[in-house]
Amino acid sequence: MIRGIRLRLALALLLVVAGALAVAYAIVVPTLESRLVDAKIEQLERDAVTVGSCIESSETTRWQDCADTGSAVLNARVVVYQVLQRQPPALQIFGDSRTSSSRDVEHDIVAEFAAATGLPQRGTVTRGGDRLAEAALPVTSETIVLLSSSLQDPLSSVSYLKRRLLAASLVALLVASLLGYAGASVHARRIRRLERAAERIASGRFDEPVVDRGNDELGQLADAFEQMRHRLENLDRARREFIANASHELRTPLFSLGGFLELLTDEELDEETRQEFLETMREQVVRLTKLATDLLDLSRVDAGRMGIGLGPVELAGVARVLAAEFSAVAERTRHALDVEIDGDPVALADELRLIQIGRALVGNALVHTPPGSRIRIRVGADAERAFLAVADDGPGIAEADLENVFERFYRVEGAVASGSGLGLAIVRELAQLMGGDVLLESAPGRTVVTVALPPAASLEPESESTPVFT
Repeated sequence: MIRGIRLRLALALLLVVAGALAVAYAIVVPTLESRLVDAKIEQLERDAVTVGSCIESSETTRWQDCADTGSAVLNARVVVYQVLQRQPPALQIFGDSRTSSSRDVEHDIVAEFAAATGLPQRGTVTRGGDRLAEAALPVTSETIVLLSSSLQDPLSSVSYLKRRLLAASLVALLVASLLGYAGASVHARRIRRLERAAERIASGRFDEPVVDRGNDELGQLADAFEQMRHRLENLDRARREFIANASHELRTPLFSLGGFLELLTDEELDEETRQEFLETMREQVVRLTKLATDLLDLSRVDAGRMGIGLGPVELAGVARVLAAEFSAVAERTRHALDVEIDGDPVALADELRLIQIGRALVGNALVHTPPGSRIRIRVGADAERAFLAVADDGPGIAEADLENVFERFYRVEGAVASGSGLGLAIVRELAQLMGGDVLLESAPGRTVVTVALPPAASLEPESESTPVFT
């Protein structure tokens, strides 16, 4: 078994080059040989016409002279036959340019075929280990002229070409092997770099970038690795920040509770101070409970175990529930809380999760706007979406913070130190799980957070009573 990408790529290139050379050899050599043989035979056919003219114009006793002269001039063996009227026709040699025995051409197949058909014939024969080209021409109904010439010279050229091709093929294969191995080594080094980068990323080291300047598939793979490294680095950073922030958010109320418990053990505290400490401790317990609930919700979302039961939800009812729930708080903080209902909007959503979203948005508006501000809970729908929006006329959110307010544990600088910074992150996660989205518009004097949801018309009948788990 061949191991290593260098050897595999080099061998693949070697096989490709060898295959190409074999195909070229199989096409060029037989074609060249066939053309050389055809050219030799065509020349003999033309020369046979010349010898035939001599025989036609000469007496029978002069046929040998025509054969000798034609052989000397044309550099071919010339044989003159007389056709004997038999069935099948037989041939008798009347002239042969070869001075020795003519026994080898007494039954020449090409001449006999010309006598039988009365037509010129051509072909190759092998005599005495030598391959010969032949052309037979009927001069008259009783006379056949046969010209025969060795193919040694044309075939020797072909043999020479074969040897040169084989030598060139060996050199080409050697060069291909060297170049293939060198090129494969370059690619193997690049792949090895990507392998080391993957190992670094797998071990949790995201500090070193993945770099490959090649403009090919390996370069694209390196770019994909680099994008993966960035995302994992961001996720790792977010994980560390999440743990640090969660620890801080949990530690602060726990330390506060611990301090108040120590103070309550002091018997010299008056009743009014004791009640004040107890109220503060209740607030810290509520804060811890909300933080634990938020963390639990986020962990369920991240684990894909947040249960979402989609169904038709009347947004007007949701708005009224939110207004009734926060009316006492708004009155205490001197906020004006209004409800605006446009038509009879119905959204495809989970009612409990939608109320949870509304609570987070209204609670944020009450906390982060000054007393006397107006807060409006608006609901409506159009052909493409249904929406729940919470608007206020507070100071707004700085442009630098707009892109980050939905991040976990993010709190605007200078804002009221209340909450964990998880509320808006949960709002976005829940909205997306219900197939919607959250839009934020903010400017001095006006901030609107809109939760856009699919309209109830997109609900499939068979899914009305079936909860969807994402």
